[in-house]
Amino acid sequence: MTYIADLIKEHCPNGVEWRELAEVCVVKTGQQINKTFIQNNLGRYPVVNSGKEPLGFVNVYNTEDDPIGITTRGAGVGYVSWNEGKYFRGNLNYSSKIKDSNVILPKFLYYFLKNSSKSIENLCTFEGIPALNKSNLEMLKIPIPPLEIQEEIVQILDKFTEYVTELTAELTDRQKQYTFYRDKLLSFEDEVYQVEWKTLGEVALPTENISWKSQGEQQFSYIDLSSVDRNSKKITETTEITKLTAPSRAQRVVKENDIIFGTTRPTLRRYARIPLEFDNQICSTGFYVFRASDEVLPKYIYHIFASSDFNNFVEENQSGASYPAISNSLVEQYKLPVPSKNIQSRIVQVLDNFDMVCNDLNIGLPKEIELRQKQYEYFREKLLTFTAEGVYTDSTVQYRQDLIRLLNWVFGPILVELGAVARYGNQKISTGDLSPKSYIGVDNLLQNRAGKLDATYLPENVKVIIYEEGNILIGNIRPYLKKIWFATNSGGASPDVLVVQNEVKDCLANRYLYHILANDRFFEFDMQNAKGSKMPRGDKGAVLHYQFILPTFSDQSRIVAILDKFDQLTTSISQGLPKEIELRQKQYEYFRDTLLNFLNKYE
Repeated sequence: MTYIADLIKEHCPNGVEWRELAEVCVVKTGQQINKTFIQNNLGRYPVVNSGKEPLGFVNVYNTEDDPIGITTRGAGVGYVSWNEGKYFRGNLNYSSKIKDSNVILPKFLYYFLKNSSKSIENLCTFEGIPALNKSNLEMLKIPIPPLEIQEEIVQILDKFTEYVTELTAELTDRQKQYTFYRDKLLSFEDEVYQVEWKTLGEVALPTENISWKSQGEQQFSYIDLSSVDRNSKKITETTEITKLTAPSRAQRVVKENDIIFGTTRPTLRRYARIPLEFDNQICSTGFYVFRASDEVLPKYIYHIFASSDFNNFVEENQSGASYPAISNSLVEQYKLPVPSKNIQSRIVQVLDNFDMVCNDLNIGLPKEIELRQKQYEYFREKLLTFTAEGVYTDSTVQYRQDLIRLLNWVFGPILVELGAVARYGNQKISTGDLSPKSYIGVDNLLQNRAGKLDATYLPENVKVIIYEEGNILIGNIRPYLKKIWFATNSGGASPDVLVVQNEVKDCLANRYLYHILANDRFFEFDMQNAKGSKMPRGDKGAVLHYQFILPTFSDQSRIVAILDKFDQLTTSISQGLPKEIELRQKQYEYFRDTLLNFLNKYE
């Protein structure tokens, strides 16, 4: 500070003059303002009142070229702001208009007031609503060094402010870029399976009956109800018939890849796919004959007929006590999910080659045939259930990770519920076994995904929830603050912190789950379900119903690598732009304090 000292010695050898604020400024209060006025007069002029940000924007202004403002009341009492141009000053903001700019520069006064926050705080009263009395503020002592010195100080501090502003603007741009890529990467816009429903009748082609009168001596294979084996679902024994020997029920013409389903005593589940050898042969009118349109694969419909949902539909819609049956028209009213033919093909591939697919996906298979059949039926039902519902919600422990891998293989990125893949931690630890570094409360979680600080308060001998490295901790009070931390160590968390534990690590990466829950979409969902107005608290039960897209593990790894880099650059307090801004801010504050406190030596 030799240069400034030399200037002071040159221009004011007897010391720096100090005056009360009222001697160099006119301090006055702004005009009364409320939300109704703002709503009725929307415009482009900011409303400067008690907050750090504009209260709103209106179409009138009451202040011009009077940039210094000081908050008069409320939580931000004493806050000093700089507002250039035209704006509307509210009644909770003092103006400090310079009387003579040849005596003191507005920007110098602003920097001095910013540096005098402690002195201004001492002038405030904090009984009831915090307030700053005008007469007290007017007595604040202000240094009046020569203009040359003021200009030098302003120039130095402006430069540091410019550095911080540029970095902050770059950070804002990077955050927008990060948000765009994050949302894009996590949306899977056209890749996620969408459920479309149609009736059997809507996806079937017309079938026909034979005209026996026009037939000569040609023989046909006749498929009766007893011709379909109930276990193998294959056509076994048929009868050779002509128009002279054909029974009355021998009417329906079948073609290769038609699916036939027995509508007489339908719960016996007699169904089969017509192979080439029975192309253009005859079946009983006791069968419903399905012929696939271009929208569906015959084998997909075959597996639909095998599903519990179809069987339940048939059972509910059959009629007759001693000889129950269901009509063809009713069967055609059955609604089924119709995915793309590519997905249908994969479903068929799984169900037709179950053992091979399981081996490829490292899904264990029981040695016993009976258990293997049960496992097949379990996966078939889960596969077709997802086809129908389009979201994975099953939190059953058995086969869960295997099923998710299978669904990813068939459908690609799938929609899952948080509660189906994760749970809340429930084991306890005493705070006596924790340290400020390992204890997490809402207070030491940082806003806007910035991580956490060491705790400044540790409850004595209280049982709290254990968390492990890789868990995700979320502040459950005021979810809009977006307090979330990816645990890099183990420890304990207060009851107001959700400890989310990944239960399917083989198919869900911890860091991918973190990015899902750090997304604005999650916090918006959490707030929509929060309880309480003044201090909203997230609904733990509702949080577990949050749905998100789960791609394959390899895709998750690719996404995490990209988002982690953006995360470090835009939110990390130890790396990237936030760290650079913090260092610049500290540098700025150091020079500001040094420059302005330096004047005290010459009082």
